Amino acid sequence: MITHQVALVSESKRISHSQLAKASAALQKQANRDFAPIWGIRASVDAFAELDDVPLGYWPIVVMDDIKTPGAAGVHEDDHGQPFALVQYETHWSLTASHECLEMLADPFGRRLVAGNSVDPKRPGRVEFLVEVCDPCEASRLAYTVNGVVMSDFYTPHYFDPVTSGSIRYSFRGSLTRPRQVVRGGYLSWHDPTSDHWFQERFFGAKAEIVDLGKMARSTESLRSQIDRMTPRPGTPVRPRTAQDREHISLLAQQAKATRSTNAKARSWRAQFSALKGTKT
Repeated sequence: MITHQVALVSESKRISHSQLAKASAALQKQANRDFAPIWGIRASVDAFAELDDVPLGYWPIVVMDDIKTPGAAGVHEDDHGQPFALVQYETHWSLTASHECLEMLADPFGRRLVAGNSVDPKRPGRVEFLVEVCDPCEASRLAYTVNGVVMSDFYTPHYFDPVTSGSIRYSFRGSLTRPRQVVRGGYLSWHDPTSDHWFQERFFGAKAEIVDLGKMARSTESLRSQIDRMTPRPGTPVRPRTAQDREHISLLAQQAKATRSTNAKARSWRAQFSALKGTKT
């Protein structure tokens, strides 16, 4: 099995190398422990202080302070057709980095399509879904922590199954309970060969809606990049409205507890180091 090499780099002065290394370790653990057994894809994620330090053969995920151009954030391809991702710096930038890392691993070039039954009752039939493993369940309230760092939920290959089964896992955290489901804050994109139009189910408001994106221009740009440019990014709910929103607050509490635990462990190690050296802490 080929191991994909992923580099996490920060171009933001607001992220210390310590924070970057902590996020990289969490991404590595998520990729190996959670993602690989389900998707059969192996990866190594390493933190680098600068882009100049990234060795050849690595796929970089770069965190930046200001990405204004629509569709600029996300996974792209360089001049040699190799994937890279740009992540907008924000409070939970690790959640976005996790999202982009997993989608890069599942479909490095942003063109993978899976056939399935349309979710649009007005346009039934067979369609081609774009593989974006985090988009239907990308909301921050559905995230979980790895080593105290916020990571994204993701769907499993069973997400495109033709029927629902109570014994099947549709997303890692269980936020998706049936095939081709979109929960609040997420979306799903597909191509209808009959009309040659792209469609998207979005659940950004009080209820889900299906949007006709029209025909996709023939381009060397990946399908994912084109779809991302046409997809609005909703804000996070201001106050708890559902049990899952309250779960998001619980997630922040988990982060704080994990930080306290690691700080306590660090103090314990320092005390032992000092004892070995015959000095006082």
